[in-house]
Amino acid sequence: MSQAKVAVIHTHPETVLADYQRLFELVEVERVLQPGTTTILKDNITWHFPMPGANTTPWQLEGSILALRRAGFDDLVCVQNQTVVTNAFKGEDLNGYVPIFRHHQLPVKYNFRKEDMTWIPYKPQARMLALDHIYPEGIHIPDYFLGKNIVHLPTVKTHMYTTTTGAMKNAFGGLLSKYRHYTHTWIHETLVDLLAIQREIHPGVLAVMDGTTAGDGAGPRMIRPVEKNVILASADQVAIDAVAARMMGFDPLSIKYIRLAHEQGLGVGDPREIELVGEDVSGENWGFKVGYNSHSFLAWLAWYGPTKVLQKAVLRTPLVIVPTLIGEIEQDYMYWPLKYRAIARHWRETAPWGRLFETYQQRGYLADSAEAPAAGSPVTQVMG
Repeated sequence: MSQAKVAVIHTHPETVLADYQRLFELVEVERVLQPGTTTILKDNITWHFPMPGANTTPWQLEGSILALRRAGFDDLVCVQNQTVVTNAFKGEDLNGYVPIFRHHQLPVKYNFRKEDMTWIPYKPQARMLALDHIYPEGIHIPDYFLGKNIVHLPTVKTHMYTTTTGAMKNAFGGLLSKYRHYTHTWIHETLVDLLAIQREIHPGVLAVMDGTTAGDGAGPRMIRPVEKNVILASADQVAIDAVAARMMGFDPLSIKYIRLAHEQGLGVGDPREIELVGEDVSGENWGFKVGYNSHSFLAWLAWYGPTKVLQKAVLRTPLVIVPTLIGEIEQDYMYWPLKYRAIARHWRETAPWGRLFETYQQRGYLADSAEAPAAGSPVTQVMG
């Protein structure tokens, strides 16, 4: 398969599981991932609350499980991480993953639990742009990731630090410890370093991106959900991020992490060099913008503004509890209850994808067997 190939499909709630099956066929998953190898599903819990557009969707998770097993990848495991402001257990529960894990018998491991995996020193073969000076004591990664395929499950959305976020950013939580906030000043370089490391430790890497409801605005949590009915997949993490960025209305090569990865030869970031299969979305421009709010201003002060000189004094000492507490109060006790909970409720009550989310909340899963349904069968029946 060509490295710079991105599969794209327009989908609908009635056919989404079958469309994920077709997406995996278009991307030729058997040629991307190494057969007979454990495959990690790395979902994306950006906010533990069920904010549309922010997190891996239930149908994205279930559709990927079904498609992988149909392709012969039976040894699957989900790996979760959490951040200083995101709770993995709360996130997988509120976003409807737990019933899917149980129904499809998918084991779950947590990279912050010692009984699941150990963080070991890792010396990359590639030249690092940032991680070696961010972590002078050495780079550490979870031992469990070594030698396993990985399938990233991000969504299409904007991000206050990186303009857009997707496949490359999804490695951030899995491969870096809870101290990954050290990297934010050099976030673009960090994402390129992590992509280089992934190419060394994983025999197969695939990104499956859900844009059924995409996220516009400051991002990545506090976004405006927009129905876009699109799903994407690629073995090239740079290319899929470039295509998603282009659809959102951004010049991919103007986004630093995409440009750096393209220049480093880690993937293709120039849309003119990317082959689209499935559907031609090269003419789409959604006009998304990265907005601003109080959180983005505080983040700018911490990572890029005049107060960045205080980073080591605050973020690498017990004083880190102060910005952590501020972030938690702001996002979980102000933004969510005062604004975004109502936006999410309106989406669930009025949008087609929101109603499908409610179906998952009530039923837990859509597919009754390990076979992805054809269009018009089980999913249509559940949707009524």
